[in-house]
Amino acid sequence: MSYSFLRPTLLIPFAFLSISAFAQAPIINPGAPGQPPKTLSAEEASRIAGSRYSAADVQFMQDMIPHHHQATQMAALVAERTNTPELVDIAERIDTAQADEIEFMQGWLAERGEPVPDPAAHHGMHMSHEMAGMASEEEMAALAAAQGSDFDRTFLQLMISHHAGALTMVDELLEERGSAYDPILFEFVSDVANDQAAEIERMSLLLSQISSDPRVGLAAGFRDAEEAIANLRLITALPKPPGFFDPENPADLPLEPVKDEGEEETSDEEEDSRDRAFRRFKGEGDRSSRSSSRSFSNTDMAFAQNEAGDVLVVGNYHGFNSYRLGDDGVPELISSVVCPGGQGDVSIVGDLLIMSAQENRGRLDCGLQGVVGDVSPERFRGIRIFDISDLTAPVQVGAVQTCRGSHTHSVVSADDERIVVYNSGTSSVREQEELEICVDELPGDERTALFRIDVIEIPVADPASARIVDSPAVFADDETGALAGLWRGGDHGEATQETNETDHCHDITVFPETNIAAGACSGNGVLFDITDPMNPKRIDAVVDPGFAYWHSATFNNDGTKVVFTDEWGGGSRPRCRVSDPLTWGADAIYDIVDGQLEFRGYYKMPAPQTVTENCVAHNGSVVPVPGRDIFLQAWYQGGLSIMDFTDSENAVEIAYFDRGPVSDEHLVSGGYWSAYFFDGRVYASEIARGLDVFALEPSEFLTANEIAAAALADPGPEFNPQQQFPVEWPDHPVVAGAYVDQLKREDAIENRMIVDLERALARASVAMESKRLDTAIAGQLESLAVALEGEQVRGARNQQRVESLRGVLRGVAAKLRG
Repeated sequence: MSYSFLRPTLLIPFAFLSISAFAQAPIINPGAPGQPPKTLSAEEASRIAGSRYSAADVQFMQDMIPHHHQATQMAALVAERTNTPELVDIAERIDTAQADEIEFMQGWLAERGEPVPDPAAHHGMHMSHEMAGMASEEEMAALAAAQGSDFDRTFLQLMISHHAGALTMVDELLEERGSAYDPILFEFVSDVANDQAAEIERMSLLLSQISSDPRVGLAAGFRDAEEAIANLRLITALPKPPGFFDPENPADLPLEPVKDEGEEETSDEEEDSRDRAFRRFKGEGDRSSRSSSRSFSNTDMAFAQNEAGDVLVVGNYHGFNSYRLGDDGVPELISSVVCPGGQGDVSIVGDLLIMSAQENRGRLDCGLQGVVGDVSPERFRGIRIFDISDLTAPVQVGAVQTCRGSHTHSVVSADDERIVVYNSGTSSVREQEELEICVDELPGDERTALFRIDVIEIPVADPASARIVDSPAVFADDETGALAGLWRGGDHGEATQETNETDHCHDITVFPETNIAAGACSGNGVLFDITDPMNPKRIDAVVDPGFAYWHSATFNNDGTKVVFTDEWGGGSRPRCRVSDPLTWGADAIYDIVDGQLEFRGYYKMPAPQTVTENCVAHNGSVVPVPGRDIFLQAWYQGGLSIMDFTDSENAVEIAYFDRGPVSDEHLVSGGYWSAYFFDGRVYASEIARGLDVFALEPSEFLTANEIAAAALADPGPEFNPQQQFPVEWPDHPVVAGAYVDQLKREDAIENRMIVDLERALARASVAMESKRLDTAIAGQLESLAVALEGEQVRGARNQQRVESLRGVLRGVAAKLRG
């Protein structure tokens, strides 16, 4: 594409020229304090308007020249290292286009008397190389040394990141006030953005065809998307029940405008396609379509065990659905409750179900007509309480209005008299006219509903009288008392994330066993002391330069670690593309050392996803394998993955499941909101499609004994997402076998001992299955427990496993003796 340097002609009315008084008045430029003023001519004073360019424009052009030059360097490597036709075509397009654009940028700068950089001076860029997508010297050397398919893969990964950096530079330029004011410059910048976004899509498609990860390049579809699975078995995939989807638009696709018959397209088809590519890259919808409503999105889940069988409740923006879990964990729908209000996160305590509602459309009466206006006595935002003693006919028995609604809630403690709940509202503060206790826009007023959580008390015998008993300012500065005492928002320096201000918690996960709670609080990860549940105290807070929004927190089984998730892009953006950093939108693993959070490492689902897949870390749970820390994570349309974080600094993926995008044309909210392990099965709440159930399968990463031991773990009478209790395992041969398998995997003890343990446990398992006593086997297990005490064990972690194994051996022996 060629670009003109012509300037628009200024037509100045004669009336302006005839008024000489303005020309006679002095025009003063004061300068800095203490400096003498200068007198300017009218031409000098109006130069900003006449020049049509800014300092930001100049910096952009000066940075983009070496940025483009590196792309041509990479393209020049293609011909001698691969014969892949598609890649050769890409390299030729890049070389031609970027060379032409470099010439234009050099001319643009020279005409204006601005310095023209040496294209090869990559180090002279104002932006950091990481943010600009520039390849390092080491990466360029590795690319030059690669051949064949290795070169293809490396080239595409680097060039996609490189182009993404250019799009970041464009976005930052356009955010600068007064930038790209010159029509010719604006056209150039737009062309760069659209062309490179379209090229990213072409390269991503090609990369998916040569990637070794089966999750890359899965075909799209609502009910017929391609699937990839490893070390899991899909037991069932249930669609949403009737009444919980739009029958005319079940996938919740964006609605396209209806054109009149015979109406012609007015925009250039190719240009429009390139523009859509740039908008998809930024996670935006098409200008011509209305984004999806999310009125029927599946959300969080809660589980309960009772005499009638296990129960699963799946929250939804539209209400909730209750299931009875049958053979093999397959859910059977019991009832559907329609109560719109958004969010729909749920918890179960005895016969009560608690549900979060946050949207302005929510009504106290669960009506379907919504609420109109800024203030209404019919509006409900807060905690709903339902009696579910009869799951076929739940009844709303209580409701607590809150100032910022309820995005999530945490059951902190419960007994026969009361339930204590922490409420986390993330939305705007309500008008005082609607709820008197709510204060927002009064500067300096310490009654503000910001920077707080709500402590709610629910009397078990009278849920209707549930109320907020306190709203502690948990983010206040310890010394000054200022409410905004933690992260104030913004980035953490060069090449870091723009992080939300800490004025609320998204999730607070409580661990009552040790009286602590972990808060994922927008701009901070926070550790609380909840010894007094009614009065939580902050004991530590951390920041992370790669986190945009601290979203959720999960402890390991003994409460010595926390996995925090970063919801970069708010859950509605594509944040798992090949160009996205693996430390953004990821999990951060912290050890708890002497009451303080100590960062150890990151983990992110490794398979690149497309621009039409919202993908970022969301909700997950521990998989209770004794002797290991294993975490099950939902990634929206990135599917689910299971990681082992026993070594906090080196988390490793051990299983996954993924589907292709809901749509390959539109960015639609879909994928897994939550993925939880319960009673031996994995349950995943799919936003757009429904509910999936999985079983773990033995692999090199997880043995049959470990899987069976996890299924024997007792989760307690209820499993609520933000309330964790350490699980316990029974004294059983498979539990002992799980420890033996771990010791064998890590070569921690002598093989002769492994063989003796495996033989004895196999005999014990047969005896216990037949429900017979066997003192001989019991004696053998006891002898092995004694022998282990003197065994040489490699590694401190394995020493702990040996101690646990000895305890289980003695427990199994006791059962066999009767």
